[in-house]
Parts: sequence; structure tokens; C-alpha cells
Amino acid sequence: MSKRIVIIAVVTALMAGSSALAQTTQEGFVDVDGARIHYSSTGQGPAMFLIHGFPLNGNFFRDNVAALSKNYQVVTVDLRGFSQSTTDKADPGSIGTYANDALAVMDKLGIKKAVIGGMSLGGQITLDLYRKAPERFSGMVLIATLANPASITEQNLWKGMSLQAQAYGVKSIVPELIKDMITGKTAASMPNTKKFIETLMKASSLEGIKQATNALATRPDSLPTLKTIRVPTLIVVGQEDTLYPMVFSQKMAQNIVGSKLVVIPGAAHAVNVEMATASNKAILDWAAQNIK
Repeated sequence: MSKRIVIIAVVTALMAGSSALAQTTQEGFVDVDGARIHYSSTGQGPAMFLIHGFPLNGNFFRDNVAALSKNYQVVTVDLRGFSQSTTDKADPGSIGTYANDALAVMDKLGIKKAVIGGMSLGGQITLDLYRKAPERFSGMVLIATLANPASITEQNLWKGMSLQAQAYGVKSIVPELIKDMITGKTAASMPNTKKFIETLMKASSLEGIKQATNALATRPDSLPTLKTIRVPTLIVVGQEDTLYPMVFSQKMAQNIVGSKLVVIPGAAHAVNVEMATASNKAILDWAAQNIK
């Protein structure tokens, strides 16, 4: 299947009454091992490559792209089987496969080095990418994630999630997940945020769910990788994250030399959406000091 690229002009008004700045978003697809991976690239400057968590898609970073792309080229992808990306049904799903897909997108866009980051599952993919290709990193951002392999309890949680989606449909797992994505306060006071995340989850395909849950359940142990990381690293976690509590982020920070840990109050697992302004500030402040 041929690859296509759609160029979309996005005009963003400058604050304080000056002239408008035209930002360009480039969207396209890359064919990789039986899948078509959708990507989006916005802005110019040093590259930032962001990988979403389960069961979301690249638009999860919408509010982050809007802020970060003023200074950086921000690239997001839909993991195979999610939103606009297709997948090979024969693929059982693995962290390594997702990492290879990300490298293919970077190659397509001619990005030799980037700040590579991910949220939750995306963070686990980021750590695998570092094992595969550390030379492609100018920095690393780990959001609401962990380096530990899945415990027996967590393995069965993901297997059960997959079985429920197969029995009752993808939409049936959304209520199971949204309670960990955002705090109860946010769910009550910011219904549009809750609806936005639910809509992203409902756009997932059943094959995507099956493969991603298997990847989460069988992910490699990345704890030994932490001590090998030699690029500037930012770790962001919501103080009220119940899925991957901040103790896991603290452990990563202790093991990655020179890393910076930012704990954001009032946020749960979807910290970069729930507290987008605080998350963006944390990334921009860190990048200004570490990324050239």
C-alpha cells in the first residue's frame, strides 16, 4: 500500500497582539511489518517524539503539542491497532514491535536524534528504544510509567482486560480504566477532560487491545536499563496516580544518573492531560536547560 503524506496548515495566533505564526502539521503513514503506522509532526526545532499509553492514541498529547511545538518539532504516533494505525493480526503484540515502529517513523521523517518520551506503556517502549538505539536519544521523558516487569497480579489484570474486550467489546473496558486515568475531582469538575480521554479509548480496535495487553503483560524488565541511561532524563508523575504510583517514578529517578523527577499534585495517571499546563511547564523548563 502506498504511503501518503497530508500537509495541514495550522495558524496559531500570537498572544499580546503581534503577527500570527503559521505552524505546519505534517501527517502521514509508514508501512512497517504488516502495519500502517500513523504519525503527526508539528512545529520546528529540536525533535521531541512522544509515545502514548494504553488504550489511547497520538491525540492524547493534543494539549502538550500545542505548547511544546512553539519551540520544538513534536512528533506523535498512533501505536499499531489504535486510531488511524492498522496492525497485523498475526502479531501477538510486544514492546519490541512498538519500538521498531517508532524507529521507522523517525527514519521516515529523517530524525537522527530526538527527545524521546512516553506515557505509561509509551514509557516502557521508550526504555526499550534506548536499549535498541541509544544513539537516537538527545534526551528522555518518562511520564506516569515504570521500569518493572509485570507482576503476576498485573499480568492477569491485562489478560482479563483483553478477555473482557473480546467478550463485550472495546467500550466495555473504558469504565474500568477511566477511574485510574483521572482523579474523582477532575471527573466531576472537568467533564470535558473525562469525555476526551474516554473518546480516545473508544477509538481503539479490538486487535490493538489484544496486542497491547499482551505487550504490557509480557514486557521486559527495564530496571537494569536505568543505570545505563546517559542522556538528560525527566520523570513526570501525578501525585495521585493509582495505576503506577509515584514510588515507581522515585525508584527510576534514583537509578538514572542526573535525572529530574517532577511530581504534580492533583493529577492521576493521565497527568499530562489532567494537569497539562503544569506538565508542559515541567517539560519546557527541563528542555530549556538540557536540550540544544
